[in-house]
Amino acid sequence: MYNGFVRFVLIQCIVLSIAACGGSSVKAPPVADYSIQKKTDIMNEALMLSAASRQTNGDDYLIGPEDILEIEAFNVEELKKTLRVNSTGVIALPLIGIIKVEGMTTSGVEQLITKKLEKYVEETVVNVFVKEYKSQRISVIGAVEKPHVFAVTGQRYVIDMLMMAGGIRNDAGKICYVIRPEKTAGPDNTAGNSMIVIDLDELLINGNLSLNIPVFAGDVINVPKGGIFFVDGAINTPGAYTMKGQTTLVQAISMAKGVNSNAVMDDIRIFRDNGNGDRDIIIADYGAMKKGKEPDIFLAENDIIIVPRSGIKKFFNGFISTIKGFVSFGSYPIF
Repeated sequence: MYNGFVRFVLIQCIVLSIAACGGSSVKAPPVADYSIQKKTDIMNEALMLSAASRQTNGDDYLIGPEDILEIEAFNVEELKKTLRVNSTGVIALPLIGIIKVEGMTTSGVEQLITKKLEKYVEETVVNVFVKEYKSQRISVIGAVEKPHVFAVTGQRYVIDMLMMAGGIRNDAGKICYVIRPEKTAGPDNTAGNSMIVIDLDELLINGNLSLNIPVFAGDVINVPKGGIFFVDGAINTPGAYTMKGQTTLVQAISMAKGVNSNAVMDDIRIFRDNGNGDRDIIIADYGAMKKGKEPDIFLAENDIIIVPRSGIKKFFNGFISTIKGFVSFGSYPIF
């Protein structure tokens, strides 16, 4: 042990003498910051593992308008057809007539056709295949490796689509959001979109798979770069916006083309991520801020600004729903 100690002291003396010869200040070599790259690698590895653990059943696919079907039935030559589902979701077949297939699986259509053929043939086997998938298109855009509009089969989830897009890039922010077309009109009888914000850290790094929500035809998954905020409600141009330096609430509403004439100016809500997967609520008087009576509020990354409409009771009830790592909101409140 004594010899080991002496050897250690000698080595330290040699190192110090070399440093002294080299000058009074010895700088350590620069160390590259791999934290962003490492985090991206972890998230993409989680994507691959999650996608590999799931097996998508092709029969989960729901037929829609413009899909091309191949249909044949044993001993019923008239039914051997290749046809396109029309814009209303129906097809026309000999002996059977017009049937609505939109929203059905191929096995469901097979059973329906078999039942309708019972009065013509005693026994038959019906096969239905989707030759071309036209209706179920889901877009993935933003900071992903291969942004694209994908034609998909079966029920897909956020992780599936991010994998199809090649994973996320190094410049991706910590959230992604899903823009979903509304099937019903809002109070002004115009179609709108709902928006679902998902915390990618919570989903991929913490493994909260409840955030791996199903996606449907027409959905757009956007993985933005860091530094965005959202504006919705009684606003002229709702949506996601990129922060420009230190962006304030007044500047944010200006970027969204201002508020509507029926906006409630003194009850604007800012939903802010508190770092625990939940959101705190900040109430702001936009009218007072514009007049200089109250100080403007600086926004934080991923803030959600909601401007309520006048004349609507309980505006915020159901307008924005939130669970850990997940926020859903849209242009039309739920009463």
